[in-house]
Amino acid sequence: MKRDYYEVLGVSRNATKEEIKRAYRRLALKYHPDKSSDPNAEEKFKEISEAYAVLSDDEKRRQYDMFGHAGIESEYSYEDIFRTADFSDIFHDIGFDFGFDEIFKKFFGGFERGFEKKRRGRDLLYSISINLEDAYFGAEKEIEIERNEICPACNGTGVSDRSKIVSCPACNGTGEIRRTERTPFGHFTQITICNDCRGEGKIIKNPCRICRGSGFKRVKRKIRVKIPKGIEDGMHLRLEGEGDAGEKGMKPGDLYIEVNIKENEKFMREGDDLIIIKKISYPEAVLGNEIEIETFEGKEKINIPPGTQSGEIFKIKGKGMPSLSKKRGDLIVKIEIDVPKKLSPHERKLIEELAEEMNIKMNKRAFSKYWKR
Repeated sequence: MKRDYYEVLGVSRNATKEEIKRAYRRLALKYHPDKSSDPNAEEKFKEISEAYAVLSDDEKRRQYDMFGHAGIESEYSYEDIFRTADFSDIFHDIGFDFGFDEIFKKFFGGFERGFEKKRRGRDLLYSISINLEDAYFGAEKEIEIERNEICPACNGTGVSDRSKIVSCPACNGTGEIRRTERTPFGHFTQITICNDCRGEGKIIKNPCRICRGSGFKRVKRKIRVKIPKGIEDGMHLRLEGEGDAGEKGMKPGDLYIEVNIKENEKFMREGDDLIIIKKISYPEAVLGNEIEIETFEGKEKINIPPGTQSGEIFKIKGKGMPSLSKKRGDLIVKIEIDVPKKLSPHERKLIEELAEEMNIKMNKRAFSKYWKR
């Protein structure tokens, strides 16, 4: 199982690019295969180099932060990960011949075979807001997304019927631009995708008028999304094959649905438990009573014992949220004593008598003035 890239480099998830570069440089010197005595130096060097290649690239880092290793593996080949990484200035201030280009030729030499590799479609992310009831019972929602689909006019080739395809003059048909720099530490060759042909090695004259040679058409689609019972706030649902179309017959990407759950007026959720605040009267708290509690599936009865205090908690087993692991949570009932703000003359008289019975000295002048309001 792959280690977390941030852990590999020993940096925090909010590390700056400069901090990531310093961490990589320190570890690369430590595990230089020709200089380290560590028997695992070669594998460790590959591991830290892969981590740096991802975290030093804004787009790859964003994809990794969102989806982890799965987001990188689904979007990039092993070659793609290193292709855009810039290692040229990592060791410019180190005082010996690092031999960086030779090491990468040895480990990652396959990266120099061009850019003809086709890619699967890009994954898409869509956020949806649901009610707590939807998370409790499960639901089905319809969403509308916009994605790249294969152009129906050219069947994804980007070529019109009378098009002519010629070799790209900028890269001589290789799809890549090479730039070699001589440094005090050896020669370094940087390979980038040719901008003129976008790595294809070919130029299409008179491209498809519908997609302008891209092979894709932007389309709006309505999709039904099944929300499982017990889903939690912030979880992602994966809809396989519902992302952007892939290049020239490659698999489409996936659609990830980020689920956000709105706050509920009656219930608070804590894990798989539901919490409800139930107000009871002073007589009920003193004398006890059987009360009804509303749930998503009807009413439940609980017994309030005499002498119940405000803030006491009662638990109804198995009446909380369903769980994706099949175990239901509990319904937590928190009691609050409801103190009335208005009293009838008779009610006030009874309270006064109770206060006298309990030897509570009351300032009648003060509370009489209050109740006249």
